[in-house]
Amino acid sequence: MRIVALGTGPFAVPSLRAIVASGAHEVLAVVTRPPRGRKSEPPAPMASAAEELSLPLWQPESVNLPESVERLVAYEADLLLVCDYGEILKPAALGATRLGGVNLHGSLLPRYRGAAPVQWAVLNGDAETGAAVIQMTPGLDAGPILGEVRTPIDPDETSGELEERLSELGAGLTLRVVNELAAGTASGEPQDTSLATKAPRLKKEDGLIDWTRPAQAIKDQVRGLQPWPRAYTFVPQAKGEPLRLVIDRVAVAEGAGTPGEVLTADKRLVIATGDGAIEILDVQPAGKRRMAAGDWLLGAKLSPGLNLGS
Repeated sequence: MRIVALGTGPFAVPSLRAIVASGAHEVLAVVTRPPRGRKSEPPAPMASAAEELSLPLWQPESVNLPESVERLVAYEADLLLVCDYGEILKPAALGATRLGGVNLHGSLLPRYRGAAPVQWAVLNGDAETGAAVIQMTPGLDAGPILGEVRTPIDPDETSGELEERLSELGAGLTLRVVNELAAGTASGEPQDTSLATKAPRLKKEDGLIDWTRPAQAIKDQVRGLQPWPRAYTFVPQAKGEPLRLVIDRVAVAEGAGTPGEVLTADKRLVIATGDGAIEILDVQPAGKRRMAAGDWLLGAKLSPGLNLGS
């Protein structure tokens, strides 16, 4: 099949590689969102992949502009392959190819429709997740499911680690669906809208730890917000403003006290929560590098009874 691939972030790269490596399909162009940052910033992962694979790269301001739709039509492509692109395609863009568009999404739809499905699965402590390829429609992640793959979530797995795994699992799924579309054997299963949940884009403020929550929920927050925006708390200081402390790795521990109370602060840093306690393993104080909590305690001089918080 003749394919135009739309993607910007790293989640899309394994699928592009799988399609090219198969030798069964022709990728006419790779479409990414245009650069937004400083000139010194590295190119988008899909832009780098396009260069490496010697594929034409196109970075329109919007793929929905009339001139962009005209260019899509001019490719005379069979399919738009969309993943981690960063813009919702309108009906005119989806109608520019013979078979419309398919999208690889990082969840078991209809759960976690939206921009951050992997993160919300970890944040909510799910034991299983997966990836789905859907036929694209104007609704957000609402089209018929053409295929899916499932995988357990390790209790210590971060969102970043899980997303990387899902991108690889999704690549095989994507190639399978594209092959089925080419053969005319693909079939879509309508989503049950009554089971739909949302996965909105994360904000920096989502990282602030509420110590009244249970210990397991806080652990899920810490691993769910890796690598961005990362969980954090504030440590009161004898003088000046509280220290913002990023918390990168924790374990559920035994202990009880007022939520946010420092229970142990010698070689181990243990904090009371609304149910149980959390041992903080890795931290990054504002303006410093990431380090083991025990190393940070050598200079932090925390005392049991101190309360962390906002």
